[in-house]
Amino acid sequence: MNKKLKVAIIGSRGYPYVYSGYETLVKELSERLILKNYYITVYCHKSLYDERPRYINGIKLIYTPSVKLKILSQIYNSFFSFIHACFSDYDIILVLNSANGPFGILTKIFGKKTCINVDGMEWLRPKWRGFGSVYYKISSKLATILFDQVITDSYEMKKIYLKKFDSDSEVIAYGHTMIESSNNNILDKYKLLSNDYFLIVGRLIPDNNSLQIINGFLNSKTTKKIVVVGDVPYKDKYADLVKSIKSKNVIFTGYIKNQNDLTQLYRNCYCYIHGHEFGGTNPTLINALYLNLEILALNTIFNVEMLKNKKVIFFSKNINDISNAINEFEKKIKSLKKINKNYTIPDNYLWETIVNKYSLLFKKVVNSKVG
Repeated sequence: MNKKLKVAIIGSRGYPYVYSGYETLVKELSERLILKNYYITVYCHKSLYDERPRYINGIKLIYTPSVKLKILSQIYNSFFSFIHACFSDYDIILVLNSANGPFGILTKIFGKKTCINVDGMEWLRPKWRGFGSVYYKISSKLATILFDQVITDSYEMKKIYLKKFDSDSEVIAYGHTMIESSNNNILDKYKLLSNDYFLIVGRLIPDNNSLQIINGFLNSKTTKKIVVVGDVPYKDKYADLVKSIKSKNVIFTGYIKNQNDLTQLYRNCYCYIHGHEFGGTNPTLINALYLNLEILALNTIFNVEMLKNKKVIFFSKNINDISNAINEFEKKIKSLKKINKNYTIPDNYLWETIVNKYSLLFKKVVNSKVG
């Protein structure tokens, strides 16, 4: 196929706004597909952008209405984005987030070719309890019915969608966001020494288990510090509870948007602690793998899949177990470093591999008779 494909991306906060894994995917995928001779359009949440250029790095940006509410923000924005996209001449629409499952009825009506990246088991996340959980179950099921191709980000997630929704999927993971730099100003800012702190990176939401990890850390025998990178962009009781912890050894940085600063916090940490509970491939863990850091991780099927070729210490969702894991890690760090010395991140977590998989999938779906 020599035709220059037109691809629209709906379901993230936009470009180049980097807030979570989806925005990172949009950035890395869009910029690389442009170089592969694609036309790329990204739909953006209008309220998040003070300046609204029409193009950045060759990527067309469309700003659709949005509201700053945790529950309704994505669905509200997606409605207007889907309406606009259905009346446009895109060859294929890439949709992010299974919450957008019901909007597949629009693309079906208008005969648009589609792929949807469903992310994780959103219906299990504590922040969506009640109606939100029910909605995610229904919308995830609809995503498997109304969209031409489902994308999952890990083989364990593929198994879940096959078992729960009787839907096969294409597995495409995420890649790292680390950059090469020797600027350590961020360490000076927070009075940190290299190799003298544990690191947590992620939103301050219950299923990332920051509260248990920090309390487990404080209950351990370590004399190191712990640095917590992340927050939530809305008023939230859990996030406030986490940030209310007062200790000279617990440092909250909030969001770190500068990738150089984030890279240096990763690169200089003593150990990366990963407490994410739901979801498949997690971008923050990929960063730790890319830099071959020593890792403590919550024992989930997803984390085990990602860490299968690396020697790490797993812990359960329990403060005492986290404390014991930290104590064990400090006893075994020399042997762990020796075992992991020659570890290299698998190809499926490299952006070039990821973008090639998306490119091949887009062409397959566009050329198929489904739609």
